Amino acid sequence: MVGKRIAIILARGGSKRMPRKNILDFGGKPMLAWSVAAAVESGLFDKVLVSTDDAEIAEVGRRYGAEVPFLRLTATDDITPTSQATHAALLQAEEHWQTKFDVVAQLMANCPLRTAQDIRNSIFAFERHDASSQISCFRFGWMNPWWAIKLQDGEQPEHLFPDALKMRSQDLPPLYCPSGALWIAQRDAFVESKNFYMADHRFEPIHWISAVDIDDEDDLLMAKACLDLQSDKAR
Repeated sequence: MVGKRIAIILARGGSKRMPRKNILDFGGKPMLAWSVAAAVESGLFDKVLVSTDDAEIAEVGRRYGAEVPFLRLTATDDITPTSQATHAALLQAEEHWQTKFDVVAQLMANCPLRTAQDIRNSIFAFERHDASSQISCFRFGWMNPWWAIKLQDGEQPEHLFPDALKMRSQDLPPLYCPSGALWIAQRDAFVESKNFYMADHRFEPIHWISAVDIDDEDDLLMAKACLDLQSDKAR
């Protein structure tokens, strides 16, 4: 399945938990720039679009190599699901460029450690399988979710997987967590459903560092530590 592909990088201006999050400095450049660079470097997209409602973010996107010919007109609040924001951006892009894409990829600007090779691997995996959509995920590592508990009234534990307590950790199957790093869909199916979680969606694992989502200060500290780790390995 090869056709026209568009990468849509969502970068809303009104982040509340971390104001101006998408253009905060990360490793010496705005956070958004990392996603733009990865999408462009992958060489797989006919268009790399930054979809934003914010003029300053739009300028940052252009400066680092993305196309931002318009601001997103709808789905700009903090309640609308990201899939619907991408749906609105896709239709606006197709109208602007007077073209129809075949594959749409959604990249979140707050996943700066996803690389061009991650994108290539995920796109090629998507095109090898007969699924309408694909969502990135990562394997849980040192935080074993099989041992998860809820604390009732802050004290009494309720084990979410009590049967797992009877098994050795090495005998438990691996569990995975979705990541906003890269979601991919066939265009027609996505336009109809307005959702990447379609009936036949599949998951594609990526490395946990590539999958880091930055939503708060603790996430930012983790991402910066991971970036330093990558830099040390590259030396």
